[in-house]
Amino acid sequence: MKVKHFTEIELEDVTMEGARKAKIRWLISRKDKAPNFAMRMFELEPGGFTPYHSHEWEHENFIVEGEGTLVTEEGEFPFKTGDVIYVEPYLKHNYKNSGDKTLKFLCLIPHDKPAQKKKSVNPFASGVANNC
Repeated sequence: MKVKHFTEIELEDVTMEGARKAKIRWLISRKDKAPNFAMRMFELEPGGFTPYHSHEWEHENFIVEGEGTLVTEEGEFPFKTGDVIYVEPYLKHNYKNSGDKTLKFLCLIPHDKPAQKKKSVNPFASGVANNC
């Protein structure tokens, strides 16, 4: 179990190439013996952004404070305090602070790579077989 104020958790620089004025707090992680997910809080200063990237896992976000833009292959999507965001696996994306104060958002991710879906060997699983 863990009960702690978020400000008691170290605020670290995001060192991934392509990040600017971005920091992260690992609120809950494997260090806390959380078996499945990590909860992180990103803090982006005005003009800051995360790297433009993609990966195999989803992001689930809650905007704690501030405003910004989610930039994806599908376009740009503004967001503000109280909004929720879901970014599906493999979608190129980044977050930009478009406001004049620090943007803070929660980002939940799985610890492990998602399981690959197996193709069904049952020809009737889709409801169609041999053009029937």
